[in-house]
Amino acid sequence: MVRAMTPSVRLLPNAVTVLALCAGLSAVQFALHHQYTLAIGAIGVAAVLDSLDGRIARLLDATSKMGAELDSLSDAISFGVAPALVLYVWQTDTQGLGWITSLVFGVCMVLRLARFNTLLEVEKPPYANEFFVGVPAPAGGLLALLPLIVAIEFGDGWWSARVVVWMWTIAIALLLISRIPTLSLKTVRAPAKAAAPLLVVVCLLAAAIIQYPLVSLAIALVLYLAHIPYSVRRYHWLANHPEAWNVPISERRAIRRARSTRRLRLRRPRFPRVAGGNRLGVRLPRPDHVVRGVRTFSPDGQERTRRRSWRRIGLRRGDR
Repeated sequence: MVRAMTPSVRLLPNAVTVLALCAGLSAVQFALHHQYTLAIGAIGVAAVLDSLDGRIARLLDATSKMGAELDSLSDAISFGVAPALVLYVWQTDTQGLGWITSLVFGVCMVLRLARFNTLLEVEKPPYANEFFVGVPAPAGGLLALLPLIVAIEFGDGWWSARVVVWMWTIAIALLLISRIPTLSLKTVRAPAKAAAPLLVVVCLLAAAIIQYPLVSLAIALVLYLAHIPYSVRRYHWLANHPEAWNVPISERRAIRRARSTRRLRLRRPRFPRVAGGNRLGVRLPRPDHVVRGVRTFSPDGQERTRRRSWRRIGLRRGDR
């Protein structure tokens, strides 16, 4: 019974990948009919399915070379060809600049996927598995559509001008082939005590997506761009601290705090403290000959200095 079901179960990840490919191609068809909201939704569905097929394959132990190649081809079409054609249909021009920009974006997407496949066989340090090299394909495909999303939600403006759209498309294409590290959600592990708050957050996100889908998507894309400086900083910190490579996040924070304390170069207090001095802030007086850094030889002046030093801690000298 189990053996008879095994081939069909192993086909499930590839079936999800094919569905993502169909969603990406459907986005082009929606754009040709000027249904841009549906086109954006189709590419968003392709991104969700792309994040699921690999996880399903690992859970079912159904990974294969065919699945890996099919996944790359699906990503190239769904997040490279489809967004480029959607933007080209939206910003049609007779000068050919839009088509050149679309070609550049599609080629950069294919180059990004080819580099990703080659890096899978390269030995990397443990911390490198927490990052992507450059912006991943689903995020890049959706980021390219950000001007269209804003134009649909808020109307035409400077963000919908042809020059701005094509410059934005070229910038995202460069992020795809860049060496900038970006965080990978595949290695994120939520603690058990945070399960209930995370479920509440998921509920709020679902409500926001249902009520305001385009606004929620635009905010998510802007937040993704904003996380890149933090990702670069975290990558370089891990590269310079090998002791933090294989430890949990809480221990990494302890390492960071310990190093920041050493960086302050804290010194011990200059003067000894009496019992309870840490709580009351009481210090012992200086010797008479170093009060205020001046050595006095006059009997009257020395006596006055000594009295001031005794008054400083609120004590009285005994009668001689």
